Amino acid sequence: MKPTAFDEKELQAIRTEKNFMGAEFPIFNTPISLKEGCVSAMRDKEPWWVLNGTEQILFCPSVIPDHVARGFCFEAVPVPRERFGGKDMFGVEWEYIDVAGGSMVKPGAPLLEDANDWKEVVHFPDIDSWDWEGSGEMNREYLSGDKAAAMTLLNGCWFERLISFMDFEGAAMALMDEDQEDALKELIHEITSLYIRIIDKACSVYKLDGFQIHDDWGSQMAPFFSEKIARTFFLPEMKRLVDHVHEKNMFIELHSCGHVEKRCNIFVEAGFDAWSPMPMNDTAALVEAYGDKIVIGAINDKPFPAGASEETQRACARDFVQRFCKSGKPVSLSFYNDPKQSTPAFLEELYRASRELYAKG
Repeated sequence: MKPTAFDEKELQAIRTEKNFMGAEFPIFNTPISLKEGCVSAMRDKEPWWVLNGTEQILFCPSVIPDHVARGFCFEAVPVPRERFGGKDMFGVEWEYIDVAGGSMVKPGAPLLEDANDWKEVVHFPDIDSWDWEGSGEMNREYLSGDKAAAMTLLNGCWFERLISFMDFEGAAMALMDEDQEDALKELIHEITSLYIRIIDKACSVYKLDGFQIHDDWGSQMAPFFSEKIARTFFLPEMKRLVDHVHEKNMFIELHSCGHVEKRCNIFVEAGFDAWSPMPMNDTAALVEAYGDKIVIGAINDKPFPAGASEETQRACARDFVQRFCKSGKPVSLSFYNDPKQSTPAFLEELYRASRELYAKG
């Protein structure tokens, strides 16, 4: 769907909303719905404006035990704090830490010490026993608005899941142990198959436009493992899951924290539609190299100074569009950007300039 010409009437904001980081965004009078704008950019790589995250509704349903264990549930009926933590779908115990706003695996003996033992030790869940129909009914109205509904899947399908089973040291060592290689590949394959079944279940009860899956791959300094390891263990299974989602005509976004820009080529080869890197990554270089293949959450690396005039803020927005927005390269404004930079003048000019640019094609 090709973008139409920009009309000044679009700048008449119909409401304001806060994004995940607390920054307040105007919802403009867009010529297509927020859902259509998101899907057009994510799935079809045909952007209408710079996405900013308000185009999607956050959906992380409690029917999946991992979301409750992690204390990260977003759905029609809020889950009370006292339920956070507990066992995930594999029976791994998590503790919710209030000061951190999240959970960690309860310290103690890891579930799995040697990948060769996974068939005896790892017990896969019976997902048919979960109340999918009840969750679907509860969230029907929640998912029926003007935003794209992308369901979040937590606890990592790949490396993060291994960490929950083996602790970090055990998971890292297993990736380098030739004696565990075949068993590890089998385990990762079966975990991916489980997530594919969960995706199928979700699609049968929810009206969805896409998915977001989590798997952190790096520290603040560098990736946790080499490209060779990524290709050996994770890329084939990532691609299998991504292809399955694409067969349903949906988009799929990767959430992967850390300084992992050197692994973006793996994310692209797997076929992910979007990734929002953390600020320690060079998002300008990533957009230049891969922006025609994956929607990058761009960091405004040339922010306006505190106390800047409205014109300076608008100039900053136009500069962002000039540097990041190219025909055929949709980008999003990363939610990692400083919320203080999300001023009314900056956001209005960002929308206007990106609409005009993308409408030209």
